[in-house]
Amino acid sequence: MAPAETSRKAHVPPFPAPAGEHWIEALDNGTHVLVRPLQANDRQREKAFIERLSPESRHFRFLGQLKEPGEAMLDQLMKVDQNRQAAFVALAHVDGELREVGISRYAACADTDECECAVTVLDSWQHHGLGRLLLGHLVEHARASGLRQMYSIDSAANQAMRELAKAAGFTTMTDPDDPTMVIHRLALA
Repeated sequence: MAPAETSRKAHVPPFPAPAGEHWIEALDNGTHVLVRPLQANDRQREKAFIERLSPESRHFRFLGQLKEPGEAMLDQLMKVDQNRQAAFVALAHVDGELREVGISRYAACADTDECECAVTVLDSWQHHGLGRLLLGHLVEHARASGLRQMYSIDSAANQAMRELAKAAGFTTMTDPDDPTMVIHRLALA
């Protein structure tokens, strides 16, 4: 997607200017978010974001119970090269501070032209188009990087991801190895 040229209204606080590509976009409810590639200095925001997720959202994102992310997990989540691993973060002003409210990421599989993706949106920001917006940036980036297939393995109970995947054109099938899981696939080429 090309960077969105949107005018900011007087009531929308200014965002700091990140280095490189970024977009200021309106959600379905009119709220504006800053979307940009994840940066190394987002580590504490990423940790706080995960801690703010409801137990159900954390379970769906990490496919297990997680109280708080450890340092090793944060190291892994922050490792992005914007080619074989990419992440886009959505930031918004909340209670006077710039907070992470959503993130999308992919990691390319070794020796293939496939990537696994994940999209996570803070519970109070769901159902306003943020997941769709983040996934759109991720899909375009993966295509531009030459990847040909994107997939996500999710809990069959994750209805929000099922709806997002369907709206984005993914096909969905039950995981043949685990009937409690589904695999969403999208051809990028």
